[in-house]
Amino acid sequence: MEKPNILLLTPPLTQLNTPYPATAYIKGFLKSQGYSVTQADMGIELVLKMFSKAGLQRIFAEIEQGDYEMSDNALRMLRLKREYLHTIEPVIRFLQNKDNTLAQQISYSRYLPEASRFDQISEDIDYAFGSMGITDRARYLATLYLEDLGDLIKETICPYFAFSRYADKLAMSATSFNPMEEALQEAPNLVDQMLLELLDEQLQQAQPDVVGFSIPFPGNLYGGLRLAQYIKQKYPHIKTMMGGGYPNTELRNLREPRLFKYIDFVTLDDGEGPWLKLLEHLQGQRQLDFLQRTFLLHNGEVEYINGCLDKDIPHTEVGTPDYSDLPLQNYLSVIDVVNPMHRLWSDGRWNKLTIAHGCYWKRCSFCDITLDYINRYEVAPATLLVDRIEQIIAQTGQTGFHFVDEAAPPAPLRDMAIELIRRGVKISWWGNIRFEKTFTPDLCRLLAESGCIAVSGGLEVASDRLLTLMEKGVSIAQVARVTDSFTQAGIMVHAYLMYGFPTQTAQETIDSLEVVRQLFQNNVIQSGYWHRFSMTAHSPVGKNPAKYEVVKVGPEEGDFANNDLWHDDPKGTDHSLFGEGLAKAIYNYMHGVALEEPLSFWFDFKVPRTTLKPNLIASAIEAPQRSDSTRMNARVLWLGNQPEIEFTMIAKKGQTIERCVLTFYEKAEDFEVKTTANIGHWLFDVLQKITPHATETVTLKQLEETYPLDAHLNFAEFLNSPTWFDLREKGLLLL
Repeated sequence: MEKPNILLLTPPLTQLNTPYPATAYIKGFLKSQGYSVTQADMGIELVLKMFSKAGLQRIFAEIEQGDYEMSDNALRMLRLKREYLHTIEPVIRFLQNKDNTLAQQISYSRYLPEASRFDQISEDIDYAFGSMGITDRARYLATLYLEDLGDLIKETICPYFAFSRYADKLAMSATSFNPMEEALQEAPNLVDQMLLELLDEQLQQAQPDVVGFSIPFPGNLYGGLRLAQYIKQKYPHIKTMMGGGYPNTELRNLREPRLFKYIDFVTLDDGEGPWLKLLEHLQGQRQLDFLQRTFLLHNGEVEYINGCLDKDIPHTEVGTPDYSDLPLQNYLSVIDVVNPMHRLWSDGRWNKLTIAHGCYWKRCSFCDITLDYINRYEVAPATLLVDRIEQIIAQTGQTGFHFVDEAAPPAPLRDMAIELIRRGVKISWWGNIRFEKTFTPDLCRLLAESGCIAVSGGLEVASDRLLTLMEKGVSIAQVARVTDSFTQAGIMVHAYLMYGFPTQTAQETIDSLEVVRQLFQNNVIQSGYWHRFSMTAHSPVGKNPAKYEVVKVGPEEGDFANNDLWHDDPKGTDHSLFGEGLAKAIYNYMHGVALEEPLSFWFDFKVPRTTLKPNLIASAIEAPQRSDSTRMNARVLWLGNQPEIEFTMIAKKGQTIERCVLTFYEKAEDFEVKTTANIGHWLFDVLQKITPHATETVTLKQLEETYPLDAHLNFAEFLNSPTWFDLREKGLLLL
């Protein structure tokens, strides 16, 4: 049998501003194996079809013909139908960055029809967007306009519609398949019909033998199964496959045969290996028993087959993501919340890439560390990583990168940054890290020089006792120093925060809020978000709840999805009380508001006073750093330009002394370093050997070995001299 044609689909909806990368990864890999592969993001295709003039006309007509009980808000929008039809396509073009001249009208005239989403606009819109510009303000208002339309659709023709988390309630914690099956047996609504029309266009164009679905989140499952249902009804010869984050976490104990009316094969963990083995099987080149991590239906029973003797595809061999077929110019840059880090998620086109497979720490007790995508840690060399970056830039024309690692490891980040600088590859990038001490001020400066604009990391509970219990591997003082290092380097810092961890008390919750307040007060984080702790079946807490003094864990395992667990925490407090106050506090802190208010200000019930010192974070930041003389094994790296050297003779106390001036011409300002001739000559030679272009690394110890013996300062004294301090300030790093 010839190699089959493959169509890879991401069902609606993930992000409006950039494609989810799973199909791009699989396409890049399968193409390298000689397969013909087409891909489509059905989410952006569906949104563009719905939110066009023709699409909205169909939607309004369907609502007007239906028998819906509508709110006053929905009735108001129907009365404004003409205004919505006249503005929808210009607004979409604006959000696609194809007509930015519309910003003025959207921002300062009654251009957009307004419904209930606009009620959330407060006086702080001028504060939030005044400094960022009129285009950002317009983008925010245009996003509210789209969300109003989304609310109308959800209230009427499609009760599970959402721009994110689309139909996720059908799949979230779905131990039973019944709700999903009932939804799929209903006649397709208008949104479903539009989705299926788009699918038929894709099928006619690609003529696939196999359709693979990437299901990253619960909200992608309904759309994926609705698409697969259509394929099985209209094109029963096409084989369907499913993988991605949702099956990897939720379907590991799958026993539900009804799923296989729609999907022939469900695979777990990285898709490259299992899907390659499946394709070999479909071509008659591999026996069924030798598939890899695959569920299928056999004699009416769900079977899990993992008889493959081959190892997983190494991270170095998965290839470069291939974004061809995806309409990169048509994605929408939206601003849905006034949060600087969340904005990166929704605004702008970001190429998504991983630095390493898995997590190098893999100890946090709340995390799914038993699963392959976290537990198996592999890293690619920096040269290969930057090769991939250059290939993606050439293909997409975009230089923004979001590294989607569980936690980007410091050493590979360092090597990638040096390689980017060495090659002169200019990108903007951001990603998730751990706030660990390896991120020194010098490493943060290096990352900033390579294009890093933002990092996010887990401060979680902001309590040293609980950080130890959850094996986070950081302390509050350490987080303060690391976030300060990033901020001083000009890198925005976002903190993931958690409340409700088992045994957490009201006192610890309030003390955590005080830590967060001080972090904002000292401007070492610029963004943050509180999440309620969620127990999962694959985390250490979920696997051993008694260790964390948790009782009454549920629900009972079902035949379908098994991941999210409810639990009782008899030692902790009523965590549901705190969510609203914590969210309100951090929203204001991000705007620099009410940082001096007592913590009780944010809650409408009595809370304890904080037990923490008001200078806890300031003291941690001001703690003495290691001196350079104690870091002799550190690599020395010079980020600046090479200087011009000039020698002069000066008379001093009757003697003629030769002096040296090194003149550096830099992007922002030029500067001079004046020293003695022998030290100047040595520095001139050294600076050429410690650039990112140098083939060999040089340590501080090796510099000491070449230091001139006849210098007026010994090496230890030189490390405390103005000359050294000037160079350190201007770009001489110890890594």
